[in-house]
Amino acid sequence: MRKPIRAAVAAFAVLLLASCGGSGVSSTPDGTGANWSIPNDEVQDGGPGQDGIPSIDLPVFGSIDDPSLDFLREDDYVAAVSVGGEILAFPHPILNYHEVVNARVVFDDFVFSYCPLTGTAIAWDVDNSILKPEFGVSGLLYNSNLILYDRSTGSHWSQMLQKSVRGSRVGEVAERIQVIETTWATWKAMYPDSKVLTTDTGHERDYFAYPYGNYRWNDTLIFPVSNEDNRLHPKKRVIGMQSGNASKIFQLEEFPPNVVTLQQQFDGKPVVIIGNGAANISAIYSRQLADGTILDFQPVQDQLPIVMTDSEGNTWDIFGNAVSGPRVGEQLAMTRSFTALWFAWATFFDNTEIHFN
Repeated sequence: MRKPIRAAVAAFAVLLLASCGGSGVSSTPDGTGANWSIPNDEVQDGGPGQDGIPSIDLPVFGSIDDPSLDFLREDDYVAAVSVGGEILAFPHPILNYHEVVNARVVFDDFVFSYCPLTGTAIAWDVDNSILKPEFGVSGLLYNSNLILYDRSTGSHWSQMLQKSVRGSRVGEVAERIQVIETTWATWKAMYPDSKVLTTDTGHERDYFAYPYGNYRWNDTLIFPVSNEDNRLHPKKRVIGMQSGNASKIFQLEEFPPNVVTLQQQFDGKPVVIIGNGAANISAIYSRQLADGTILDFQPVQDQLPIVMTDSEGNTWDIFGNAVSGPRVGEQLAMTRSFTALWFAWATFFDNTEIHFN
C-alpha cells in the first residue's frame, strides 16, 4: 500500500549539508512566473540556495594511484562513464560535497550529477553550441531528489526525471550517457588504467567524512516525498528500468556472487539485465540492435569488465561495448535505467515490479 511518507526530523546543520538542490531562477518553489511541470507543492527549498553546494567546473582527473585518492576505502562507491574514448570514474565521497561536475573530453561537454539523498548518479551529454553549457546545484528538491539548473538559461532540471521541469527549456529531455556504478575495489580491478576525479576540486572539504550521519543506513528521510512503498527498506540499493507505465527493479545485493545475464521482455521490448552481487555491479541494455537483430547472451565469468558473449561469437563489456567478434566496435542501446535507493525509485515510478522478491 502506498501512502504519504513522514520526513525525519533533522538538525539544522544536517539540513544544510543534505540539500541536493537549489534555486535556479528563484529559490521560492511557487515564485512569481513559475512554470513548473511538476507539482509546486512537492518542490522543496533545500536551504543553501543556488550554488550553495558548489559544482566542480574544472575537474582534475588522475590515475587510480593518485595520492589524493588514498582516503578511498575499498567498499566506497564510484560511478563512471565512457566518453570520447576516455573512461572516467567519479568517487561518491567527492560527489557527496559537490553533486554536479561539468566535464569535457576533447570537445565533448557533459554533466555528471549525483544526489546523495536518493543515491542516483546520472550523466547527460551537453549541447556544445550553447555559450555556457554548464549546470549547477540549484537548492531545490523534488521528492528529495536533486534539481539542477543550467547556467545558459536558468532552467531547472529534475535529475531522476532527466528533463527540464521549469524555465525556457521546460519539457526538454536530457541526452543520457551510460553510467556504471560499483565499489572502488571492483573498479580498480576492472579498469586499472582509467582516470579518476581527484580531490583537486578548488574547495576545501573533508572528503573522508560522510556528511550525512547515518542517513545511508537508517530508515528515515530528511526531506519529504509524496509517497512511500514499504515492500523494501527505503535505503536498499536497486537498479531499476522504466518505460511508459512499466517499472521494474532488481535488488543489487540479491544478484548471485557471479555474473548473471537475465533476458526478459520489458514493456514489449527485449532487454538483458547484467548483475554480479560479489562485484557489486549491474547494468541493463536492449538486446535489439540497430539492424533489428535480437541477441541471446550468456554470462562470462572472472573476466571483468567483460561480462557476456552471444551466439554470434561477440564478447561485450559492462558498458555495452562489443570488444571482440564480428560486431566489435558496436554498442548496445541504453535503457531508461539507473541505480537508486528504493524509496526514491518507488516515489518517482508507481507500481514498480520487484524482481528477487
